[in-house]
Amino acid sequence: MQCSSGLQHRACCAVFETTEVTLRRLPDFATEEQNYLVEFPDNLMPDPAAAVAAAGDLGASGKQADAMKIIAVTNIKGGVGKTTTAVNLSYLCAASSGPTLLWDLDPQGAATYTLRGDPLERASPKKLLNGKRHLPELILSTGYTNLDLLPADFSYRNFDVHLAERKRPTERLLKMSRSLRDVYAVLFLDCAPGISLLSENVLHAADAIIVPLLPTPLSVRMLVQLQDFIASKGWTDLMLLPFFSMVDRRKSLHHDIIAKTREQFPTLLVTEVPYSSEIERMSLRRAPIPAFAPRSAAAQIYSALWAELTRALRLAGDSSSDVPALPSSRASDANTR
Repeated sequence: MQCSSGLQHRACCAVFETTEVTLRRLPDFATEEQNYLVEFPDNLMPDPAAAVAAAGDLGASGKQADAMKIIAVTNIKGGVGKTTTAVNLSYLCAASSGPTLLWDLDPQGAATYTLRGDPLERASPKKLLNGKRHLPELILSTGYTNLDLLPADFSYRNFDVHLAERKRPTERLLKMSRSLRDVYAVLFLDCAPGISLLSENVLHAADAIIVPLLPTPLSVRMLVQLQDFIASKGWTDLMLLPFFSMVDRRKSLHHDIIAKTREQFPTLLVTEVPYSSEIERMSLRRAPIPAFAPRSAAAQIYSALWAELTRALRLAGDSSSDVPALPSSRASDANTR
């Protein structure tokens, strides 16, 4: 068995000198190209060339940021496209910005299934939290360049129970992620729906929160609740980046809610992901859309979304730096929280 790269193997072994790190390499599905075109309204279609170019800017220099950045994809409400978003954006991030890890925190394991993850080792939250197992031991290669996977486990449904037994329970996820800092440029977290002790850990650890949002009153109400929760914790450095998902512009309700919500939330991203059978096909192909249909309209939409996210995240970074970067990680603050 081989690690997904020599860099990752050396970094993992440096952290756990007595632990053998084994990653499983899967077939490279990215070499298989098939195009499925979907009809989208003209006002939702991005400029493909501009989207790809902008998405590549984050890692164009070939340098790696000093600190690993943590991007969570979350929503209090389920069924909004979190996993689809996490898988596609982590794939695009890996292609443009360096070593990327997607951690599937949802016990349902949809991201693990989509990326064909078949865990060689399993570890319960209890073992992870008490230090008997370590994250690098569980990492799998996806077969895509620079993209690795921390697969979900059904025992994650009990994560909250074991977190509640620890001291400073809202900081445990951030501390566990320290073992990954020297290996990855970006850590994506695919989160289960709801507000829980685990999701509070995610919000505490993350540099940015990506929120897929349905154009419905209840979904917008959820966004208000999430914003209020973040404000109550005083996390002013946490970027909240919602965008509309499963949009059907033919529906007047969708059109009206989107217009009103954009007035209420200035940080709402411009890119909208429409409802599409092409996107639903991901679960059949078990691969990111840009991997199996890179020239499709759906892949272009996600490329545009990733390009917009990199621009939004760069604005919060050090503009004087030669290397575009995400906001400074809050990992260094863990000891003071």
